[in-house]
Amino acid sequence: VQLQASGGGLVQAGGSLRLSCVASGHTLSSYAMGWFRQAPGKEREFVASISWSGTMTRYLDSVRGRFAISRDNAKNTVYLQMNNLKTEDTGDYYCSAQNHPYLSTVFTGDHWGQGTQVTVSS
Repeated sequence: VQLQASGGGLVQAGGSLRLSCVASGHTLSSYAMGWFRQAPGKEREFVASISWSGTMTRYLDSVRGRFAISRDNAKNTVYLQMNNLKTEDTGDYYCSAQNHPYLSTVFTGDHWGQGTQVTVSS
């Protein structure tokens, strides 16, 4: 499966962005999906994940209540709605597909798309 993320940009603190990740080459419903991010000089970190049906989601503690992951399997697309953005949310955001459709303790990123840059200014 190939993944294409988009929707990043420059936004002021407190603003919102919606990231999209379109999958091709395979139906999205076979995969659990996740979003990760990497800030400059830091390691990549998990942000959110969603099961194949959308009934189960998980979030990084610092984004819970501000970010929402969702999916539209008919459109082969996963979204990350980001509200009340903070400067510490700045980074490159990556979408990932897990070969197993259900969420477990650790999200195994088996397929990765290119990043989309998010910059939050103060």
